Amino acid sequence: MGKDKVTEEYGSLLFTDKVMQERLPKPTYKELTKVIKEGKALDLDIANEVAHAMKEWALEKGATHYAHWFQPLTGITSEKHDSFITPKDDGSVLMSFSGKELIQGEPDASSFPSGGLRATFEARGYTAWDPTSPAFIKDEVLCIPTAFISYTGEALDKKTPLLRSQVALAEQAKRVLKLFGKDVTSVITTVGPEQEYFLVKEEDFQKRPDLVLTGRTLFGCAPAKGQELEEHYFGAIRPTVNAFMKEVDDELWKLGVPAKTKHNEVAPAQHELAPIFEQGSLAIDDNLLAMEKLKLLATHHGLACLQHEKPFDYVNGSGKHNNWSVCADGKNLLEPGANPSENLQFLVFLAGLVAAVDKHADLMRVSVSSAGNDHRLGANEAPPAIVSVFLGDELDAVVEGLINDEAVEAHGKTRMDLGVPMLPDVLQDNTDRNRTSPFAFTGNKFEFR
Repeated sequence: MGKDKVTEEYGSLLFTDKVMQERLPKPTYKELTKVIKEGKALDLDIANEVAHAMKEWALEKGATHYAHWFQPLTGITSEKHDSFITPKDDGSVLMSFSGKELIQGEPDASSFPSGGLRATFEARGYTAWDPTSPAFIKDEVLCIPTAFISYTGEALDKKTPLLRSQVALAEQAKRVLKLFGKDVTSVITTVGPEQEYFLVKEEDFQKRPDLVLTGRTLFGCAPAKGQELEEHYFGAIRPTVNAFMKEVDDELWKLGVPAKTKHNEVAPAQHELAPIFEQGSLAIDDNLLAMEKLKLLATHHGLACLQHEKPFDYVNGSGKHNNWSVCADGKNLLEPGANPSENLQFLVFLAGLVAAVDKHADLMRVSVSSAGNDHRLGANEAPPAIVSVFLGDELDAVVEGLINDEAVEAHGKTRMDLGVPMLPDVLQDNTDRNRTSPFAFTGNKFEFR
């Protein structure tokens, strides 16, 4: 896809803010923006107008169905397709989509994993529209990101707890910012989740029942060379893999997924896709879309995409590193500035985060606990399974100074002398990237590994 085509087609299958501005009445757009950015309650009249605009846009894009797209406790997404058709008395049909159909759906709530919350006969569940994540079109279906709850209101998905955590964090961040005389309207988390994966020939994949059924090898022998293959990590991408990556980029860009970086990873046949960071829950939705597209499009090139955290023994598995921060009205609250020791607002939020990790390390560990990830951690991997915080030398000194009531001078960024005059100056960051800490500060964000 050429430069002009990228800019023209980027987000073409996404019901973006620009599309809403063009298609919604100004009062409706204004109210919906308050819902999205300020967390206001959604009015049914507004939902009806949004549903109509969404349907007309989707029909123009060739969609015939809509689906509430949700995230049960399976690690992937689920959807049920309903057509827009409504029969008329004369035997014809019209295409309709109401506000009620937009904001609420009813999938089966008994057949998904629920940790015992639902018995097999307790089938009623609900999906509820998440307006903070734009609808998109996939395979001629208008997909509406939703939360998934039971008949009695328990969360049966990954999205609902995440949205609740974002609300709680926003409330407390606003409370703290008021102490600094700042009255902000929006506080969000920003997340950039990296996606690692393995590619193997599909014909080889089909010959291994263990890979087909479990996603990883259950037996085998060590390769003659594993991660000692010097040409692989950040090496030239092979033509077949590059063609696959290009198709993935093209498809994700149409969906508005900001795929940015792609490269060969450490292990043989391992690769990575990294996006530009986005608002937290939207970034998770986009990551799930990316995972789906990676699996689907690999088959177009005679490949199978393995997303298990540890598909092969003796070599690295696939981690998902989350670059995480908090923003208030577009300003990064974890930006230390030129002199961190004098940036009181930054230090307050930093202290709060360190205290939170210390107090709730068990919850952080459980949040990434699964059969696959627990198999990966501690086996040729970074980081270890014990949760810790790394701040870097400069911030460590600042924190120690606070504890001991001592003044600390800011180091700032150091210019590195490379000994080659024609090379540009390289500024050394105030912290290294620590691979052995699960929660490491990397300059203006934390990397949760």
